[in-house]
Amino acid sequence: MKNNDYFMMGILQSDEKVITDIYSSFFPKCLKFVLQNKGQQVDAEDIFQKVLMQISARIRCRELKTINSTFEAYMFTACKNLWRRELNKRKRVTNTEVKELVSEESDMTYALLEQERWELFKEKLEKLSDNCKQVLMLFLKKVSYADIVVQLSYSSETVARQRVFKCKARLIKSVKSDERFENLMS
Repeated sequence: MKNNDYFMMGILQSDEKVITDIYSSFFPKCLKFVLQNKGQQVDAEDIFQKVLMQISARIRCRELKTINSTFEAYMFTACKNLWRRELNKRKRVTNTEVKELVSEESDMTYALLEQERWELFKEKLEKLSDNCKQVLMLFLKKVSYADIVVQLSYSSETVARQRVFKCKARLIKSVKSDERFENLMS
């Protein structure tokens, strides 16, 4: 099994064999996701290419040195985030609105910034206690407080609400205290 360094060095060196490996190994999952979510093959190809360019830019310019998950998971998460953003953008544009043209470069910059924000959030979430991670993941999945009480054996919904509040506060404090936060928000 090829590791993250294999893919990152291949991208850094523009190694055609590695790029081909990336496409053959990881594109099908991106394609399936896009097709299942109101897209077409050409959309998936565009998204995948943009993600590959984002990763390349981060390796070259922002000195991305490590990926905390597998390269496949990293690629897929970036593809999902970028496709969801594209769907949201399409939703906002109606036939009666004036369509504003956004340069490809600024669009890519925004996507890169969004990915870095997501990574900071995930990194700080992982550093929370197991219980906080569990309660926040359930909360983010919109699980009801009653179900959280059952799943985590809390004594009442009030306890569940308090736990969600405290864990959210810890996560927010952790994210905001990171030196990268100001740059990612401006």
